[in-house]
Amino acid sequence: MLDLDATDRRILTVLQKEGRVTNAELSERINLSPSACHRRVQRLEEEGYIAGYVALLDARRMGRPTTVFVEITLQGQADDLLDRFEREVARVPDILECHLMAGSADYLLKIIAQDTEDFARIHRQYLSRLPGVAQMQSSFALRTVVKTTAMAV
Repeated sequence: MLDLDATDRRILTVLQKEGRVTNAELSERINLSPSACHRRVQRLEEEGYIAGYVALLDARRMGRPTTVFVEITLQGQADDLLDRFEREVARVPDILECHLMAGSADYLLKIIAQDTEDFARIHRQYLSRLPGVAQMQSSFALRTVVKTTAMAV
């Protein structure tokens, strides 16, 4: 973050919200020549500030409007158990995020499903088979209040 100047920050702010903006449009919005803007974007990509570009899908339109957060507590904290759990959880197609946590649960999962029946299928088919699980607590999101992928720069 120390290598970023105000222009780099403006570039990142625009690209986070509009990843498909053309270089010409971006350069105009941040008041920089197209060639200088292109060089900066390339540098930001090469240095890892920009990790990639994606299309964000609408879960409702994709028939997956139900968001479930699952707290998982493992039977222990041995490295081999954590490694096995993380390898297996990465294979579950319905999991959008998995975080190793500090606090009462070891992991927090974010899962999307069609409905409660679909979540029951995911639970039965995948979650109940994860290695080393001692306890699982699921919470269904009623409504999303804030959702963004853009962080303050």
